[in-house]
Amino acid sequence: MPLKLSGQDRKLFVGLAVVFGLLVIGGILFAGRVGTKAEIPTTYSTGSEGAKAAYLLLQESGYKVDRWQRTLSELPDGAGRTLILAEPEAAPTRQDKQQLQTFIESGGRVIVTGLFATSFLPKGSSYPDFVEGMTWEKMRALSPSAITRAAPEITLAPQAHWTRPDLATSLYGKNEQVRVAQYSFGKGQVIWWASATPLTNAGLREPGNLEFLLACIREGPDEILWDEYIHGYRQTLSGSIAHSPMLWLLLQCALFAAAILITYSRRSGPIFQPVEDVRLSPLEFVHTLGGLYERADAGSVAVDITYQRFRYWLTRRLGMAGNASADELRRAVQDRSLLTDEGFAATLSECESARYDSQLKPERALQLVQELHDYSARLKLFGATRDRKEKR
Repeated sequence: MPLKLSGQDRKLFVGLAVVFGLLVIGGILFAGRVGTKAEIPTTYSTGSEGAKAAYLLLQESGYKVDRWQRTLSELPDGAGRTLILAEPEAAPTRQDKQQLQTFIESGGRVIVTGLFATSFLPKGSSYPDFVEGMTWEKMRALSPSAITRAAPEITLAPQAHWTRPDLATSLYGKNEQVRVAQYSFGKGQVIWWASATPLTNAGLREPGNLEFLLACIREGPDEILWDEYIHGYRQTLSGSIAHSPMLWLLLQCALFAAAILITYSRRSGPIFQPVEDVRLSPLEFVHTLGGLYERADAGSVAVDITYQRFRYWLTRRLGMAGNASADELRRAVQDRSLLTDEGFAATLSECESARYDSQLKPERALQLVQELHDYSARLKLFGATRDRKEKR
């Protein structure tokens, strides 16, 4: 048996289907964000692309390493400090870039890695290599320096190549593509890597990568600031949740709760019967019915209907049989002193005969109906019946 749905129920089901679709899409986006989060070089991740091993190694080696969970615009003076920006996810603001430039000019060292890391730098640019960056490759030293002397060869994913060799010293590369570059700016230095492979948990074990990382950081009393703000980590719990997949989960839960609330209120709220407009008012109905009787010349029918109704309620009032004669009705009314009117008997007799008179004049038919109505009011036939219904 097919299920019949009203228009409102159909709209409700369509709305729930839309909500369900949004939840599915949100779940897909949420799952995608989780996968991306596990593949970024954050010091909180123990995955193969995470950087927790390098972070703990530097701490245990005696370096002063701190996670930086504030904006770059709040960076301190750069003298004696090294900042690591591993795979930034978003472009910097103007204030962030300006403060980072001040940090480098004052003597800070910055290590930036990834496809779009050059957007943070005061000068220099790179071009992404998406296909080549899917696999690791060994990179040989291109020019002599303290860093290439410590690690003549390193392994990284060539996700980009440096495009301004005139601005920087090319340290590592392959096939005329520079994958690691270094230049001085003010009192500080900038070291750019094509990817963060050498400091990841998996890449740190490759030959030459550990030596390369330590050489870039250099020995000394430097303080190492490992930027986690660019990965979505904040000083406050609310800030971290707002920039993490947890926000999508909370939004989905709120959307699901709203759907439940709307459904419950729709089914549990008061039900109102819609008001249907009456096509004709009572007075228009009377005029229509009167016109019908007039055109059919059926005055006797109108008298018969009114008389039968009068007899029905009178016999109920008197407790008599429905087939009682007009004379019996007259005597019962007189015996109970309900009505003292000599014309009552004449009206009943005339109504009895008018029922079969097809030549009854409309004027006389109207007069008989009015007399029956007056007697009904005097005998309180319809009023008594109405009172009984109200008591029930």
